[in-house]
Amino acid sequence: MITPQRIVEEISELTRENSRGVGAVFDAERKLAEAEYDLDLVEQKAFLASEGSVAERTSRARLEAADHRLRRDLAKAELNRVRLKLKAIDSSLMALATQAKVLGVESRM
Repeated sequence: MITPQRIVEEISELTRENSRGVGAVFDAERKLAEAEYDLDLVEQKAFLASEGSVAERTSRARLEAADHRLRRDLAKAELNRVRLKLKAIDSSLMALATQAKVLGVESRM
């Protein structure tokens, strides 16, 4: 059985982790923005430097920017992971709040 003291400890730990998560979201968003900027820059420069039809130039530019696209996609995945973790922390906090209420009701009985 979970004790009130254990609930308080878990809430404190999750609150600290949630606070760190705000900074992690900012860092992940910044990393994503930088990756998108790099991708756009490389792709547009490659397009302008290419010759041929628009379709050929687009294909060459996409090929030249493939590594940057991968970095952008990985940055998106990291941001999504951080957001999911924060959502899980919020769910855990709600579950602990419910447990605390149940313990409070049980102690009055």
